[in-house]
Amino acid sequence: MKTNWTAADMPSQAGRSFVITGTGGLGYECGLALARAGGDVILAGRNATKGQQAVNSIRAAVAGSTISFELLDLASLASITAFGQRMRRTRSNLDVLINNAGVMVPPRRQMTEDGFELQIGTNYLGHFALTAHLMPLLARGDEARVVNLSSIAARQGTIDFSNLNAERSYTPMPIYTQSKLACLMFAYELQRRSNAANWGITSIAAHPGVSRTDLLHNAPGRFSFNRFARSFLWFLFQPAAQGALPTLYAATAPDAQPGGYYGPHRLSETRGYPAVAKPIPQAADEQVARRLWDVSEDMTNVRFGEVL
Repeated sequence: MKTNWTAADMPSQAGRSFVITGTGGLGYECGLALARAGGDVILAGRNATKGQQAVNSIRAAVAGSTISFELLDLASLASITAFGQRMRRTRSNLDVLINNAGVMVPPRRQMTEDGFELQIGTNYLGHFALTAHLMPLLARGDEARVVNLSSIAARQGTIDFSNLNAERSYTPMPIYTQSKLACLMFAYELQRRSNAANWGITSIAAHPGVSRTDLLHNAPGRFSFNRFARSFLWFLFQPAAQGALPTLYAATAPDAQPGGYYGPHRLSETRGYPAVAKPIPQAADEQVARRLWDVSEDMTNVRFGEVL
């Protein structure tokens, strides 16, 4: 792969359609770059005001861009179902789905509308269900890709089926790392199943290193170390536009590999340009991945084979 890859190296995305979850930070930067490359972009998020502001900002920056906002709350299976229905009703196909949005280390256990712990519910289960609902459109896409956002924190993650929903105990960071490991394992398992069933979907994972986004500002407690670090040690974090590059590479680069995993290339993958990320041993456990997939289908009441 090319060293020092940037958004300027993206091929034209004219005629290609994208759904990106999350309207700020990395999601915004991905939407801006893809709009500049000529893509037809939908930013999907739960805050209509912020979403429309993001769309207006990109339209102002990119004359003639094709970008819109759609309401989507990943903490609500009903919202995910409704979004999928709208997409299938109004679109004939989808080329790229970027599962980007997330929450990080809320100090107290919170629950989604459907009774899932907020981090596993939003970061992983919501995107799992969303992908299932959009599979019919992706199956009709042009060399369709699904990009799942993991994190360098996934290195410390384990899938604890006895506490997947944090009902037995809740410690913010281990639950977060579990959710991001689940996202990575989902990306790998989606590629394996696509190969086995000839779905024609390319699944790739990416992570942004350590980037200046609202994730650390919004999620932890007001006086947490994470919030303090983001506010006062800002120089340790790379810009969000730089952090978005591995995702953009996974979504658009012709040489991005099916089942690949990409992150920044420097300082233990905390910053830099896109490169192949270091493998995470526990993410390669196919038996756990299969069980996680089955459990996730039961929890979200979706079946990938039934929606195609």
